[in-house]
Amino acid sequence: MTKKKFSQHIIRRIKSFKYAFNGIRFVISTQTNMQIHLVAAVIVTILGFYFKISRIEWLALVLTYAMVFISETINTAIEEIVNLISPKYNKKAGLIKDISAAFVLISAIFAVIVGLLIFIPKFIN
Repeated sequence: MTKKKFSQHIIRRIKSFKYAFNGIRFVISTQTNMQIHLVAAVIVTILGFYFKISRIEWLALVLTYAMVFISETINTAIEEIVNLISPKYNKKAGLIKDISAAFVLISAIFAVIVGLLIFIPKFIN
Protein backbone atom coordinates (compact mmCIF):
# COMPACT_ATOMS: atom_id res chain seq x y z
CA MET A 1 0.00 0.00 0.00
CA THR A 2 1.41 3.35 -0.98
CA LYS A 3 1.80 6.18 1.46
CA LYS A 4 -0.99 8.15 -0.22
CA LYS A 5 -3.41 5.20 -0.17
CA PHE A 6 -2.53 4.50 3.44
CA SER A 7 -3.21 8.10 4.50
CA GLN A 8 -6.52 8.09 2.58
CA HIS A 9 -7.44 4.85 4.31
CA ILE A 10 -6.69 6.39 7.72
CA ILE A 11 -8.74 9.49 6.89
CA ARG A 12 -11.72 7.30 5.85
CA ARG A 13 -11.42 5.33 9.11
CA ILE A 14 -11.40 8.54 11.16
CA LYS A 15 -14.42 9.92 9.25
CA SER A 16 -16.31 6.66 9.91
CA PHE A 17 -16.37 7.52 13.62
CA LYS A 18 -19.12 10.05 12.87
CA TYR A 19 -21.53 7.15 12.22
CA ALA A 20 -20.74 5.64 15.60
CA PHE A 21 -21.22 9.00 17.31
CA ASN A 22 -24.55 9.40 15.47
CA GLY A 23 -25.59 6.04 16.92
CA ILE A 24 -24.56 7.05 20.42
CA ARG A 25 -26.41 10.35 20.06
CA PHE A 26 -29.53 8.50 18.85
CA VAL A 27 -29.51 6.01 21.73
CA ILE A 28 -28.95 8.70 24.37
CA SER A 29 -31.56 11.06 22.94
CA THR A 30 -34.30 8.47 22.36
CA GLN A 31 -33.88 5.86 25.09
CA THR A 32 -35.03 6.90 28.55
CA ASN A 33 -33.37 3.84 30.06
CA MET A 34 -30.00 4.90 28.64
CA GLN A 35 -30.47 8.34 30.16
CA ILE A 36 -31.24 6.70 33.52
CA HIS A 37 -28.14 4.50 33.20
CA LEU A 38 -26.00 7.56 32.45
CA VAL A 39 -27.33 9.43 35.50
CA ALA A 40 -26.68 6.36 37.65
CA ALA A 41 -23.13 6.11 36.25
CA VAL A 42 -22.48 9.77 37.11
CA ILE A 43 -23.78 9.29 40.68
CA VAL A 44 -21.72 6.13 41.16
CA THR A 45 -18.64 7.86 39.75
CA ILE A 46 -19.07 10.72 42.21
CA LEU A 47 -19.45 8.20 45.04
CA GLY A 48 -16.31 6.43 43.82
CA PHE A 49 -14.30 9.64 44.11
CA TYR A 50 -15.89 10.49 47.45
CA PHE A 51 -15.04 7.11 48.97
CA LYS A 52 -11.66 6.90 47.21
CA ILE A 53 -12.31 3.40 45.91
CA SER A 54 -9.44 1.19 44.79
CA ARG A 55 -8.27 0.60 41.22
CA ILE A 56 -9.85 -2.85 41.21
CA GLU A 57 -13.16 -1.35 42.36
CA TRP A 58 -12.90 1.28 39.59
CA LEU A 59 -12.21 -1.48 37.11
CA ALA A 60 -15.30 -3.39 38.25
CA LEU A 61 -17.45 -0.25 37.96
CA VAL A 62 -16.13 0.73 34.54
CA LEU A 63 -16.65 -2.79 33.21
CA THR A 64 -20.22 -2.86 34.50
CA TYR A 65 -20.91 0.61 33.03
CA ALA A 66 -19.64 -0.65 29.69
CA MET A 67 -21.71 -3.81 29.91
CA VAL A 68 -24.91 -1.87 30.63
CA PHE A 69 -24.26 0.76 27.94
CA ILE A 70 -23.38 -1.88 25.36
CA SER A 71 -26.44 -3.99 26.18
CA GLU A 72 -28.72 -0.93 25.99
CA THR A 73 -27.22 0.01 22.62
CA ILE A 74 -27.61 -3.52 21.25
CA ASN A 75 -31.18 -3.63 22.59
CA THR A 76 -31.98 -0.38 20.79
CA ALA A 77 -30.49 -1.70 17.55
CA ILE A 78 -32.51 -4.90 17.80
CA GLU A 79 -35.71 -2.95 18.53
CA GLU A 80 -35.10 -0.70 15.52
CA ILE A 81 -34.48 -3.70 13.25
CA VAL A 82 -37.60 -5.48 14.51
CA ASN A 83 -39.67 -2.30 14.01
CA LEU A 84 -38.34 -2.03 10.47
CA ILE A 85 -39.05 -5.65 9.59
CA SER A 86 -42.33 -5.97 11.46
CA PRO A 87 -43.96 -2.56 12.06
CA LYS A 88 -47.26 -4.17 13.09
CA TYR A 89 -47.47 -6.31 16.21
CA ASN A 90 -46.11 -9.78 15.68
CA LYS A 91 -45.83 -12.33 18.47
CA LYS A 92 -42.33 -13.48 17.44
CA ALA A 93 -41.12 -9.91 16.96
CA GLY A 94 -42.41 -9.06 20.43
CA LEU A 95 -40.58 -12.06 21.88
CA ILE A 96 -37.34 -10.94 20.21
CA LYS A 97 -37.74 -7.49 21.77
CA ASP A 98 -38.47 -9.05 25.17
CA ILE A 99 -35.34 -11.21 25.01
CA SER A 100 -33.29 -8.18 24.01
CA ALA A 101 -34.73 -6.18 26.93
CA ALA A 102 -33.90 -9.07 29.26
CA PHE A 103 -30.23 -8.69 28.30
CA VAL A 104 -30.34 -5.07 29.47
CA LEU A 105 -32.15 -6.01 32.68
CA ILE A 106 -29.63 -8.73 33.52
CA SER A 107 -26.75 -6.31 32.87
CA ALA A 108 -28.34 -3.62 35.03
CA ILE A 109 -29.00 -6.05 37.90
CA PHE A 110 -25.39 -7.22 37.71
CA ALA A 111 -24.22 -3.59 37.81
CA VAL A 112 -26.36 -2.90 40.89
CA ILE A 113 -24.94 -5.97 42.64
CA VAL A 114 -21.37 -4.86 41.86
CA GLY A 115 -22.19 -1.35 43.10
CA LEU A 116 -23.69 -2.69 46.31
CA LEU A 117 -20.69 -4.95 46.95
CA ILE A 118 -18.39 -1.97 46.55
CA PHE A 119 -20.38 0.73 48.36
CA ILE A 120 -22.25 -0.99 51.21
CA PRO A 121 -19.03 -1.54 53.19
CA LYS A 122 -18.07 2.10 52.54
CA PHE A 123 -21.43 3.37 53.87
CA ILE A 124 -21.21 1.09 56.91
CA ASN A 125 -17.78 2.44 57.84
